[in-house]
Amino acid sequence: MIPEEKQVAVRRALQTAFRVDKFEGAERLTRGLSSAQIYRITIGGRDYLLRVILRTDAIADPTRQFACMRAAALAGIAPGVLYESVEDRVLISEFVVSQPFPTNMAERMAATLRVLHRLPAFPKIMSYLEVMDGAVQRFLASGLLMQEQMAAFRDGYERLKASYPHDEADQVSCHNDLKPDNVIFDGQQIWLVDWEAAFLNDRYTELAVVSNFYLEEGKAEAYLQTYFGETPGQRRLLKFYLMRQWMHCIYAAFFLTSSVRLGATLDVAMELPEFREYHRRLVAFEVHLLDGQHQAEYGLLHLRKVIREMRTERFADAVTAMIAIS
Repeated sequence: MIPEEKQVAVRRALQTAFRVDKFEGAERLTRGLSSAQIYRITIGGRDYLLRVILRTDAIADPTRQFACMRAAALAGIAPGVLYESVEDRVLISEFVVSQPFPTNMAERMAATLRVLHRLPAFPKIMSYLEVMDGAVQRFLASGLLMQEQMAAFRDGYERLKASYPHDEADQVSCHNDLKPDNVIFDGQQIWLVDWEAAFLNDRYTELAVVSNFYLEEGKAEAYLQTYFGETPGQRRLLKFYLMRQWMHCIYAAFFLTSSVRLGATLDVAMELPEFREYHRRLVAFEVHLLDGQHQAEYGLLHLRKVIREMRTERFADAVTAMIAIS
């Protein structure tokens, strides 16, 4: 089960952490899109999580991701780290048994992000919005949409970029992959797992992504108040609103492009559930974004939502107001 080239490293980890040469049982966990191999292992009748990194590129750098997870574990928002080896690219942590998500996940996630974003600064390995702008530009040049749709998308996207203020104070330690697969509720608290993509980023990207899964309409101010610990005020509310639209653009571009690459046929007129209903299914793990068809659906949901929003007075007013107060 363990790749042959990693067996010596895993044996070394077991000897160091538990003084044993082998585990009693192991199950590979395949849900999610992690590039590492993840196992639930049993030692002494207790379960642990074994992470074996196979990639060698910068985004899989164990020095960074192990350090970020260790900091989060010390802050009580990631499972405890029992063993780590940068050289062997192996980590063992506590295994958290998941329970169904509670109904107040938006509030709980806001409080968890408040802790995460206050951690000492993670390394900055890229400018996330600049990198994702490249993905959006490739999407705009792809011809995947009808001309009218592409024109509306391009116009709104450029207005977003021109109006959004990049404040240095908003560059904070971020997880950067907070899909439901990487969020565990143990019946009492939230735990964040899989720190592969952790780096310094704009706080509002993470607030926006989390809101897609858990935030009810009309609850943005309460969500931000929990996060900031005070009334958010106009500027924060505007930044949050605009970043939500920006992330819709990024997700539309990324998932639609990826779906075609995976062989999906893109039908821009396909019938889809409502945005909130689709996210309810994702949170309940009824839908997984592992194949081209589901990625096409998810990309189209974001595309339709953001184009519809870009045509509203609220969007125009937010862009104008943000420029005026920046």
